[in-house]
Amino acid sequence: MPVVAWVAAGGCVSQGPASGHGLIPGADWSSVRLVDLTHAFGGETIVWPTEQEFRLVIQQAGETEEGYYYASNRIEMPEHGGTHIDAPIHFSRGGRTVDQIPLEELVGPAVRVDVRSRCADDRDYRMTIQDFVRWEAEHGRIPDRAIVLVETGYGRFWPSRERYLGTEQRGRNGVKALRFPGLHPEAAQWLVRERRVRAVGIDTASIDYGQSTTFETHVTLLSHQVPVFENLANLDRLPDRDFSVIALPMKIAGGSGGPLRIVAVLPVRSKP
Repeated sequence: MPVVAWVAAGGCVSQGPASGHGLIPGADWSSVRLVDLTHAFGGETIVWPTEQEFRLVIQQAGETEEGYYYASNRIEMPEHGGTHIDAPIHFSRGGRTVDQIPLEELVGPAVRVDVRSRCADDRDYRMTIQDFVRWEAEHGRIPDRAIVLVETGYGRFWPSRERYLGTEQRGRNGVKALRFPGLHPEAAQWLVRERRVRAVGIDTASIDYGQSTTFETHVTLLSHQVPVFENLANLDRLPDRDFSVIALPMKIAGGSGGPLRIVAVLPVRSKP
């Protein structure tokens, strides 16, 4: 089934008479709303302490000799800065590059697992299998092949590097000082083995907690060809389940990741 048709049939875009929007024939777009889960890229974009800052270089902005206005910029940025995707090759030799990830792996039904209360007083918290078990006891089983979004509450700290990363230091000393929550590798293995997840996202700078030196959660997910979305925004605007996600990265040939535009598609009735 084509991806757009799959989204329309997935429950978050209603079927019915054409609404005139023209996006998906037969879809009633008045019955859904979109939530942008992407931080804007700019001078305040947070990147890993050892990475180059995002730069927008103005090349032209003004009237031309021919009499029309023309603007054109150049961007300079790392693959893994701001809201971005980690492709499997990022931590898995021979894994897919970002341009090789099938679109079907980037679009699908999603759930939001809220662990804000556990992260509030523990910058080093790593989400456990038990957190998912508790969530399922309240909200039902995580569907197989779902996209799982983990909300730690750290999205509210963006763009303060000190509050979001735990440090303003740059370079290797900055990496050593990172303090933010993540996903425990055992929980990542459970998601892969027991729920066969399509992708996993988080509202921190890494799916591994800040103090990790071995990045076992990255290795676990990416070695199983499960893409990772990091530095997500606005997860507090999502319901716990019954919505879809569309995550489209820049299609960089051979890339280990790239900037990501990710949106959630919710029924109008859904409330966070």
